[in-house]
Amino acid sequence: MKASSVIAFGEALMDRLGPPGGDPSFDSPVTDCFGGAPANVACALARLGVDVSFIGSLGNDSFGQKFKDLLIQRGINSAGLQQDNLRPTRIVLVRRDANGERFFEGFEGDEGLGFADQAISREKIIKKWPLVSEKAKWLVLGTIPLASEISSDAFIWCLENALHSGIKVVLDLNWRPTFWRNKLSLLEKPCYEEKNEILSILKKVSLIKLAKEEAQYFFNNSNPREISLSLPQRPSVVISDGSNPVTWLINNHIGKSLAISPPIVVDTTGAGDAFTAGLIYKLLSIDLDQISKPIAEEIIQFAIACGSHVCTGVGAIEAQPYKEDIDALLSCSSGDIS
Repeated sequence: MKASSVIAFGEALMDRLGPPGGDPSFDSPVTDCFGGAPANVACALARLGVDVSFIGSLGNDSFGQKFKDLLIQRGINSAGLQQDNLRPTRIVLVRRDANGERFFEGFEGDEGLGFADQAISREKIIKKWPLVSEKAKWLVLGTIPLASEISSDAFIWCLENALHSGIKVVLDLNWRPTFWRNKLSLLEKPCYEEKNEILSILKKVSLIKLAKEEAQYFFNNSNPREISLSLPQRPSVVISDGSNPVTWLINNHIGKSLAISPPIVVDTTGAGDAFTAGLIYKLLSIDLDQISKPIAEEIIQFAIACGSHVCTGVGAIEAQPYKEDIDALLSCSSGDIS
């Protein structure tokens, strides 16, 4: 397998989408789509032409095999992909409103031991790490693996070894309380323990991508400069807010960029992950500490276009753009209001 410039670590799962306005638990028809934030990012990067590795765990079931086939078809280095013979591939129930906005309703498929993505093995990663990390420049992480003890150990190992090897880390905060509590919860905000566990990781990364509500939950603040200053390594910070402007701090340059409205919104699932992939795609060609404000603006606009494109199709992965799709979208759009 060829060496990869990006490693994505975390969950691969299935999103079961209900009909618009319906409940995926019992309304028909439902649509099963490949998903999981790190897997989405890996697939989006591969479609943009990046050499990328994915580290995660899938069940020994039909969904797991189909997902593995997809990763191979996209040309993703799957040396770090694990197969769990005890736990199934997770099915996430996703409710969509009439405007395509999605809400997580819970899970299906647990047979008593949890799901494969909750048991990513550190020991298996150690054996395969040289095959995925040789030329890596970035490690992409989400916070969901921290919610289970086994996968959390693997997460920490990957993070520490990436930092030791000089690999930069981008973290998508991706707060999903259902994953942490394994049941529907009326409390959206993280509790004290959940918040502290995630904040301890944020202190070690180079770039944080988060939504505005996540910024308020974890920092009581949605100003990217103030968030950056609150952390010891002064990371770059990018804050999305649905169809509202993206605010950002990259290499100490601050700005605000308008969203690009897609011609039609079918499903917003995976838009944020495509945005993250767009960020990393552009950052592969320049060091963070060499980025000027005009280059930062260009990076953010490219990422916004990637996220916008995904909203025009169903699911997080199938609608992901090729580079020429983004070039065409940007040629007729202008969104910077810095």
